Amino acid sequence: MRHLITGGSGFVGNLIARRLAERGEFVRVLDVWEDPSRPKEIEFCLCDIRDRSAVAKAMDGIDVVHHNVALVPLTKADKEFHSVNVDGSQIAAEEAVKAKVRSFIHMSSSAIFGAPKELPISLSTRPAPAEIYGRGKLQGELAVQNVCETAGLPFVVVRPRTILGATRLGIFQILFRWISESRNVYVIGQGNGDFQFVHAHDLMDAYILALDSGVPGIYNVGTDRYGTLRQALENLILHAGTTSKVRGLPEKFTIGLLGALDKLGLSPLAPWHYLTYSKPFYFDLTPLHKLGWKAKYSNDEMLAESYDWWKKNQLQGAVAEKASAHRKPVQEGILWLLRKFS
Repeated sequence: MRHLITGGSGFVGNLIARRLAERGEFVRVLDVWEDPSRPKEIEFCLCDIRDRSAVAKAMDGIDVVHHNVALVPLTKADKEFHSVNVDGSQIAAEEAVKAKVRSFIHMSSSAIFGAPKELPISLSTRPAPAEIYGRGKLQGELAVQNVCETAGLPFVVVRPRTILGATRLGIFQILFRWISESRNVYVIGQGNGDFQFVHAHDLMDAYILALDSGVPGIYNVGTDRYGTLRQALENLILHAGTTSKVRGLPEKFTIGLLGALDKLGLSPLAPWHYLTYSKPFYFDLTPLHKLGWKAKYSNDEMLAESYDWWKKNQLQGAVAEKASAHRKPVQEGILWLLRKFS
């Protein structure tokens, strides 16, 4: 099989490319930047997903398109969210149809559900995004669905919970630094709602299972071993062996303050973070379990592994400054003041 991974230099796209290459399959990645650690057997195509002619060229001779290009919340891309995450997704699907590929796999997001009122989230749960990123991801998913269904192109949609694992940084780098320095860490509210993450390797196992099954459909992916957000943070502190404490912040006031700081460009946190991370969130995994999938990592295990990787690589000066948003450190902004007094 011949595969094209759009966004193949990003956190998830990179993992998909490597998994497929390890199986001996032909892999080509399309991205706006080249990962210097990319294995030589993986082809690279420098291309913006909105460049239709270049996308069409990249799809020549491809059997399966894995669409992972997306601007993530940390980029705070405003109107670009629609341009890349919606228009770009539609272009990818349309060019895949023209290229007569066998199937199309779209990486969506749990952000399409916003702050859900009914849990667990199942395949019948109606999406209700709470902010601009989630709205864009939903519109992109619907655009892909419309193009593929109209053309009769089999497609799969994967919606992961927040992903952890080695090389995952972004806002987690801030959390890891604070814990390593024995600073207090904070939750909005009390953090007592059940909160589900997913390990990158578990996501890849589910992803490859869906690919190999050949059955079109939608797959919500998260760990099946999780507790509250507060418990996850307290257990990570125990693992790190520091004296950090988890402190709750008044929900309404904190969300309002973070929203104001965000608009002023003073905080790294995006609306997806401060509007939803105080809310319980977890998927019903029954459809995946029926396929034979089971998570290998709990919330605690994946947070511990991610922290250990960050600490080792930070000490060795090996954390990349030039990478995708989820694979590089993020600046604290005004949060450094809170860290200083924590």
